[in-house]
This record gives sequence, C-alpha cells and structure tokens, in this order.
Amino acid sequence: MQDSGHGRWWQGLRRTRDRVETGWRRLVGLRVSDAFWDEMEETLYQADLGPATVETVMGRLRMRLREDRPVSEAGLHDLLRDELLALLPPDDPDPWRLPPERPQVWVVLGVNGSGKTTSVGKLAGQFHDRGARVLMGAADTFRAAAAEQLAGWSARVGVPVLHQGPGADPAAVAFDTVQAAVNRHMDLALIDTAGRLHTKAPLMQELGKIVRVLDRAVAGAPHHTLLVLDATMGQNAIRQAELFQGVGATGIVLTKLDGTAKGGMVLAIHQALGLPVRWIGLGEQADDLEPFRREAFVDALLGSGLPD
Repeated sequence: MQDSGHGRWWQGLRRTRDRVETGWRRLVGLRVSDAFWDEMEETLYQADLGPATVETVMGRLRMRLREDRPVSEAGLHDLLRDELLALLPPDDPDPWRLPPERPQVWVVLGVNGSGKTTSVGKLAGQFHDRGARVLMGAADTFRAAAAEQLAGWSARVGVPVLHQGPGADPAAVAFDTVQAAVNRHMDLALIDTAGRLHTKAPLMQELGKIVRVLDRAVAGAPHHTLLVLDATMGQNAIRQAELFQGVGATGIVLTKLDGTAKGGMVLAIHQALGLPVRWIGLGEQADDLEPFRREAFVDALLGSGLPD
C-alpha cells in the first residue's frame, strides 16, 4: 500500500497520529452507543479536523455503524479511512508537469511568517531539478530581508531571481519578472509577494494590482495563485485564508506540517475553503515540499500499517 514517499508522510504526521491513536485505543471494543460517539467526536477534534469536517464524518459514520454492536479495530479503521478519503479531492496525477502555455506564471501569497518565501525557493528548486527553466521574482519589497532571502534560495537551488531596490513598486517587479521570463524562454515564473493581513489595506490593494498587471504581461496570468498557510496555526490558518478569498487562489501550500499535532486541518481547509491542498511542507530541506497525496496523508494520519 505504501510507496517510497509514505515514510516521509509517516514521520511528518507523527504528532497528529499520536493524538489520534490515543483516542483510537479507547474506541476499539466499545459498543456503538452515546459514549462511543462522544469518544469518536473528541478523537476527531484532537486531530484538528474542525467542526464542519467532524460533523460530516460523524454523520456518515452514524449511517454506516449499527447501534449496540462492538467495534473491531480493523472495521472501524477501514470505515474512517474511506470517509476521510472521500472528503479529499483526487490527486494531481503529475504535479510536476507544466501546462503547454509558456511561461507559466504562479503568484505565491500569504501572511507574514507562513513560510511563503521559503516555499517559493523550494518549488523553484524542485521544478529546476526536473528540467524546467524557472525564474523567481522578488515582489516582496515591503519586507527588507525578503529579496536577500530569495537570493539565498537562488544560490542554493541554482535558479535566477529578479529583484529591484527596497521600496520598488511590487507590481512593476512582477511585470518585469514575467517579461524577463518571456524573453529568456522560461517555463515557469514564480512571484513572491509581501506577507499581508486584512488590517493592511494598502497591501491587499497592491495584491490586486499585481494580478491585474500580470495579465497584461502574459494573457491569462497568473495561471496559479498559491496561498501559503502555516499548519501550526490550526484552525486560525483557515480564518487567515478567508481574507484572501477575493484574489482567486487556486490552491494551498501547507507548511510546517511536521511541526504540529494539527494535521487534520488539511481536511478542514478543503471543507471550509473548497481549495485543494497542492503542496505540503514536511521538513526544512529543499526537497521537503511534497505534492499532496491523499492516501499517503490519510494512512499516516490513521496509522495504516508501517512505512516501507
């Protein structure tokens, strides 16, 4: 059942799985009763699935489990696994394959401290390693160290970065990056933007300007708008994500999943926002940003077997 990547998922979700298994041991052998459902609900909340997801899963399990029957470990596990998988969208069969339109333009956004710039560097490096011609754009001119951080990733992964001086117009940087990507026949332009919150109205307006300007540089750009969320924030990350609903996000990059016991928020994100989690951060290394795999995630969450 496991592929070569399951071991990394297994380790990355260890803290969340420990919480789930603690409740799991109390459930096995119980008869289906009010006490059983209370314990099940608490277990799902402990993994930070969120109220809406817990309600959905509980409703489906109630329809499938008969009252006053003892619950076997294997039977309960298989039922819960099926229901969690059903809540997640199908995997991208080839997440490293870029559409034929060149250059692809991806904008990466999020709040301060979410791991946004690091995610840009990791994505750039991994696409580069697979043969894509990549250019990064340092359109975060609000944070003084952002361009330097991206320059560090440039040296680390061998991907060029376009940047301008502090205080430059971020939309101009984004436009120039895409123009350079066109002129250099690049496959992918990754635009890093300033971290922002709803209390920073000018920054939110600036993001809208960046999106409008990119369409002038390349028709249909940006092709993807990735929202970076910090998994250690749990349900608070979802509330932050709601601030960006008006910018046309197409997917989530969920960072720091290996550092939290709140891994169930992956399900809560999809339930609350209707956006797929496309990439998961499972460590600090350049290759520790992985495409989301729903079976690997659910198996690591529930403790399905052992990693290879």
